[in-house]
Amino acid sequence: MSEPVSSPVRSTRETVDLLLRTITEGTRDDLADLYAEDVVISNPFAPDGVPNESRGNAQLRARMKSFQQYLAYDAVKDVTVHETIDPQVAIVEFTLVGTLVPTSERFELPAINVIRVVDGLITESRDHTDGVRVAALFARIQAVGG
Repeated sequence: MSEPVSSPVRSTRETVDLLLRTITEGTRDDLADLYAEDVVISNPFAPDGVPNESRGNAQLRARMKSFQQYLAYDAVKDVTVHETIDPQVAIVEFTLVGTLVPTSERFELPAINVIRVVDGLITESRDHTDGVRVAALFARIQAVGG
């Protein structure tokens, strides 16, 4: 009996490209499926009132779902992916474009993420976003009942 043919694991670049597409083309569950069970997401520049760390896929998934009623992502633009000497790490510059769902207000949120991928899944992401814009966005979400 022969061994089953296994499909190759996505590379770091393939995983990052899939992540960027899934932000606008997939569901929040599809997005969470790209992260490892023990993923650590850190937001070192998170403004007051915004958690600066998320641990584990379950926590990340719950957080993503809790914001889907407030934030709809329409596009990812200005993308630059920097591959590093470490094949598991990429630095990704991009801008999220979206809508604050309850008010239909448009927003743009520039970001730089340092992403580690192991076996085709994101195991760590250090998310650096514009803290002033994040604070303003969260203030609007709280104003509409979030």
